[in-house]
Order: sequence, then C-alpha cells, then structure tokens
Amino acid sequence: MKAFTSVNDVSNVPSFIKEALKLKQAPFAFQHLGKNKTLGLIFLNPSLRTRLSTQKAAMNLGMNVIVLNIDKEGWQLEMQDSAVMNGTTVEHVKDAATVIGNYCDIVGIRCFPGLKNKEEDYTESVLNKFIQYCNCPLVSLESATLHPLQSFADAITINEHWKKSGKPKVVLTWAPHIKPLPQAVANSFVQWMLKSEVDFVITHPQGYELAEQFTKNAKINYDQQEALQGADFIYAKNWSSFTSYGTMPDVKEDWMLTPEKLKATPDAKVMHCLPVRRNVEVPDSLLDSPSSLIYNQAENRVYAAQAVLKNMLESNF
Repeated sequence: MKAFTSVNDVSNVPSFIKEALKLKQAPFAFQHLGKNKTLGLIFLNPSLRTRLSTQKAAMNLGMNVIVLNIDKEGWQLEMQDSAVMNGTTVEHVKDAATVIGNYCDIVGIRCFPGLKNKEEDYTESVLNKFIQYCNCPLVSLESATLHPLQSFADAITINEHWKKSGKPKVVLTWAPHIKPLPQAVANSFVQWMLKSEVDFVITHPQGYELAEQFTKNAKINYDQQEALQGADFIYAKNWSSFTSYGTMPDVKEDWMLTPEKLKATPDAKVMHCLPVRRNVEVPDSLLDSPSSLIYNQAENRVYAAQAVLKNMLESNF
C-alpha cells in the first residue's frame, strides 16, 4: 500500500477489519517494523481523535512521530501551479511537500474542503499535490471528500459489536446542525459499507443527496422512520448539500435522532464520529446510553490507523 485515501486502496475489507482487531489484541507485537522510521502528521485543519489516534498507532509500531499544524505553525501555502507568488502565500506546496517527504518515511495529511467550489474540492487538489510531491507513502487523515480512517474504524466497530448471524442492517441518517459541514464522513462511510457484509440504507431530507459517485448502488429512503425500521446500527451525521454545494436547504421535518424514534428498533446501536453537537445532532439521552458506540468508534481509530501504517511499513520498506 503506497497511499491510503479511500476504501479503494484496500484489497479485501473484511480481511483488513480482522487484521485491525488482531492488532487491538496485541498492539505492540510489531514494534520492530517502525524502528527508526518517522511518521509526519501534517494538519491544515483542527483535529483531536485523528491526531491522537494516529500518533498512538505509530508509537505502538515503534515509529517516531512529528506533528505540524501547518495552518498555524507553517508558512501559508500556494497551491496553484506556475503561480506568481507576489501575494499572501509564502511557500509553494511543491516545496513544502517535497521537504516534508525528505524528513519523513510516511506522511499523513489532513485538509478540509472550502465548500465554495465543488469542482476544486472534489478533484482533491490539496491531497493530490501532497501525493505528487512528497515522494513517500501517504495516509489521508481526512480530505475534501473522504475520511477513510474514520470509516475504517466505524467498520471495525460494527464488526466487533455484531454478535448475531446474517448481515446487520446499518442506517446512515442525516442529522441537523447549526452550520454547513463537509460531506467527507458520509461519503466515506457509504463507500466502506458498500464493500462490507451489511444491509445498508441512507436516509436524509430532500436536497441533501450525496455525490452519485459515492452513493451509486446504495439504497436511499427519504422517510427516516421507515428507514430506521429493523436497524441494528444507526449512524447519525450531518452534511451540507452537494447539489446546492455547501448550503443548508431548509428542512421542515425533525431529523434529530431521539429515543422515541428508536422505540421500533430498541436494540439498535447508535454511532457518531465525534465531535458531536449534543442535543442538536443527537440528544444526551442516546449519546450517554448503553446503546451508544461513540467511544468504541473513537478507540478503534487507533487500530484502524495502526493496520494502515503496518501495511505501509511491510510493503514499502
């Protein structure tokens, strides 16, 4: 594995989940792989779980870790090729990424969409420039369109908590928010669920359809209560409109997940990637209930990252 940017970089999702769960049982068993190797974690945007979990995963493998919040501690980057840099940008991405790649054996990069220009965001210009210039294995710590480490951890969590025979029913439900959010987590979760052994349904209000490149072949139901029927795992997440890009079309119905809505599916587990706007997206009564898996998901972020880094160490060095 040279790059990890989406589920398409994984040859067999069920096998990869099993590998992560084995690492969870013996997290320090492969420290020899990372000895004298350096992971550089580059953040253009804030992070809590992604930074800490990936750093811990690397340390579990014996790696050294360098963290750079480049939006605060580095120079303002120029992303355009052949730019005349007589404005506010100080360093070109080709120079920064090349130098970072010289210092590090593996690079992780986190960058969010601007939610202004759909074409620019969905061509993944920032991520792809780092891949182009860093010249070493690269892990996406979230990009403009996808968050593969989060979705891998979610898939691990579902597998870990499914104790029955057959396929679990997994529902991704849109949740309210106070501001427009990226589609990355939702896009990525859809990708991973479509390659997992689950019965998967997406439910959201009209106007919040995700990009068809990610939802093709997925079941979509605009009736939330109907979609929730028989659910085993319910993943609540907000995202802004893809069609009216980056906006929040008005929604008349109440889409916040509540205990009342789950009465028909009392055994369903509730998921959210965090951070969560409590009592806006999901109420305390669900987040703090025995059905909540939010902290399990966060814990599994470590082993998702560790499985990816282990694979990179084994296949590139």
